[in-house]
Amino acid sequence: MMAALLPYGAWGIGALAIMDSAAIPVPIDAMVIEFVVHDHSRFVLYCFMAALGSAIGSLLPFYLGRAGGELFLLKRINRKRYEQLRDRFERQEFLAIMIPAMMPPPMPVKLFEFAAGVFEMRTISFFGAILLGKFIRFMTWAVITILYGPTIVATLSVAIKEHLGYVLAIAFALIVLLAIWVTRMIFDRRKGESLPVEDEAGSTSE
Repeated sequence: MMAALLPYGAWGIGALAIMDSAAIPVPIDAMVIEFVVHDHSRFVLYCFMAALGSAIGSLLPFYLGRAGGELFLLKRINRKRYEQLRDRFERQEFLAIMIPAMMPPPMPVKLFEFAAGVFEMRTISFFGAILLGKFIRFMTWAVITILYGPTIVATLSVAIKEHLGYVLAIAFALIVLLAIWVTRMIFDRRKGESLPVEDEAGSTSE
């Protein structure tokens, strides 16, 4: 596969990423690393094209979820539970997609993409979240590869799979912390008021 794709450079890795996200699972992270190993000078381009291809391919499970995912879920959970999940997702939908996209396999990213379609996330927001999350993920691998060589990447991949529970817990904590921060920013911007913690801090300083 590498022999067939290398002549096409960034276009090859982009096409592979579309296949990976849309239907056919391939070791896209390993492929990005191989491209970076062969040509360090264009690692940003490789990471961007892989992220762009992943975002394009992810539109398939997204639109499948939008087309009939609600009925699929309602056959398995009741309406109240469904609405709770929808409300929770809508409060931090961008982060709820971006954070899983940043995580390496075996994170089931397609389930999050399907859910985004079910809960009718805006297409542009969904596309941007996948693009940003995957770009951060691929750039992380690329930088580690350039600095320490491809062997360290394989070691990290094994460690992540062996401690997946801890990795997921950290990812969930990041989502919660970022959601709290975004909520605070929105509150200040819309209300034009300082938060109670800031009021107390201001009165203390006076």
